[in-house]
Amino acid sequence: MTPVSLFVNLLGWVGAGIMLYGYAMVSTSRMAGDGMPYQAINLAGSIALMINSAHHSAWPSTILNVVWGVIGVVAVVRMATARSRKKTVSVP
Repeated sequence: MTPVSLFVNLLGWVGAGIMLYGYAMVSTSRMAGDGMPYQAINLAGSIALMINSAHHSAWPSTILNVVWGVIGVVAVVRMATARSRKKTVSVP
């Protein structure tokens, strides 16, 4: 196994673990499903799995994780924009 393949396989396992962790935390009510931490976990996991799937030419999984990542980016941008607006509106 080449170093690149080893890295990509490790990245895939880490991505799967990250996503499972986020799902478990939301499912056990230890993390809000609409919060920034959950969105960041999903985004990181989807990117890792996207790279792993593409490397192995698993195109359905790759496309799924691309879409999952786009949803994550949109959610993170919306949350960051909402926070920014809230800070500029809150004048003492």
